Amino acid sequence: MEFTPAKLNLFTFFKLPSAFWSGVRVKSISPEVCEVTVKHRWFNQNPFNSMYFAVQAMAAEFTTGALVMFQIKQSGKNISMLVAQNKSVFTKKATGRITFTCNQGNAIKETIQKAVDTKEGQTIWLTSIGKNEKGEQVSEMQFEWTIKVRA
Repeated sequence: MEFTPAKLNLFTFFKLPSAFWSGVRVKSISPEVCEVTVKHRWFNQNPFNSMYFAVQAMAAEFTTGALVMFQIKQSGKNISMLVAQNKSVFTKKATGRITFTCNQGNAIKETIQKAVDTKEGQTIWLTSIGKNEKGEQVSEMQFEWTIKVRA
């Protein structure tokens, strides 16, 4: 699969339908950075008139996971990936359009190379920051990814 926003959004339709129907959309992706947006609306709200935390988690996780997938494809190796843990901090009500950004593509590339070189599983913590349209941070989410070269 080519890593373009359109192809990744089509991927969510077939492989992550709850994210797709909640409004999670890839805005941009490069080897270093992935941006995903989601707009607060009736379908993804909580009882407090803001975006449900799980919708924020889907968007944030997708920024990190898409970068891991991108770097795995770049490596040309058969590598598995899985989230082992996550942590979240919510600092402001998430209303309007929220943009999540992960900019750790280079760290992912290094971790994948280490997994290839050592033939041992590796872990990496990746962070995605969610900001509203005013540029104010609404949440910070961290995901521990496990990366292992398949035999």
